[in-house]
Amino acid sequence: MIQCDFQKAPFIVIWELTRACELKCLHCRASAQNWRDPRELSLEEGKTLIDQIYAMNNPLLVLTGGDPLMREDVFDIIQYAVEKGVRVSMTPSATPNVTKEAIQTAKKIGLSRWAFSLDGPNRKIHDHFRGTDGSFDLTMKAIRYIHECNLPLQINTVISTYNIDHLNEMAQLIEELNCVLWSVFFLVPTGRAKREDMISPIQHEKVFQWLYTLAKKVPFDIKTTAAQHYRRVVIQQKMRDAKDPHMKIRYENALQKGKIDVVGGLGRAPKGVNDGNGFLFISHIGDVYPSGLLPVKAGNIREQSLSDIYCESPIFKDLRNPDGFRGKCGVCEFRHVCGGSRSRAYALTGDFLESDPSCVYIPKALRKKL
Repeated sequence: MIQCDFQKAPFIVIWELTRACELKCLHCRASAQNWRDPRELSLEEGKTLIDQIYAMNNPLLVLTGGDPLMREDVFDIIQYAVEKGVRVSMTPSATPNVTKEAIQTAKKIGLSRWAFSLDGPNRKIHDHFRGTDGSFDLTMKAIRYIHECNLPLQINTVISTYNIDHLNEMAQLIEELNCVLWSVFFLVPTGRAKREDMISPIQHEKVFQWLYTLAKKVPFDIKTTAAQHYRRVVIQQKMRDAKDPHMKIRYENALQKGKIDVVGGLGRAPKGVNDGNGFLFISHIGDVYPSGLLPVKAGNIREQSLSDIYCESPIFKDLRNPDGFRGKCGVCEFRHVCGGSRSRAYALTGDFLESDPSCVYIPKALRKKL
């Protein structure tokens, strides 16, 4: 496990290579278009960026978009990063750009993992969500290519009102597809995603409980995005399941210090990663954000070094101080391992330091007052 001081360096960096994409996903964070932006970071600027990322304790690098394969130099970027010693994964869209030759090239130059989005267990749900007929079939075809090339497969799924009633079918399909990691995203209403597409706070809690039970019996790892309170659910369940009373005390002591690694699985951080706190997003034109779902700009790499932005930006500093959060998140005993989704707090309240409205938990401090 990578050990990292989140005050000085992130655990994971997401680089949006381009906003160009052939799909029209209903929830697209980037509101992607068919064409590339002429202001995109060049290959040489990208290499300089990779040098800066590597210098920040060599975090994980995820190349995203839009669709990274819309850039003809995407494999040059990957090769440079890999030769530098950076662990790289990529999340392309399932379009005709995903050929067997492209996957073979990615494997040959050292891509660590290929991730595809799958938002429904069948054509009807997935294609509607992706806004493109035939997307489901293209995804299944591309996954076959991934397995033929023996490249680790990650599946990303956005939980929303469109698929909330089909999660058992989704989990069964994920297992059949032999992926190493199921990355479950909880919709944040930003970009093209709408507030009415987001599941309710009670549904969040029910899905967390379901994921906790599922994780104990499936062969693949599960991680969540924009669902920091899943960590709180896991801690609570582990404390309930602990047969040794001394173990429960250890959990409670560790919780107070914010040092519990509760999620487990491949490539997980040593404690709760959150927007701007171990997490960093770089847009296609070099703008730096706490995450792709939290559109509050902290700087631009064409004007300032990535390290300076991450370490010195008042926005990032505020996000790395859970004691400064407002409302119940600021007094919650889980704030150092959870902290709530800062992206969802911003999307729903306009303040990234406010409480995450999707959490139903009442902190002990507030219960005592009541």
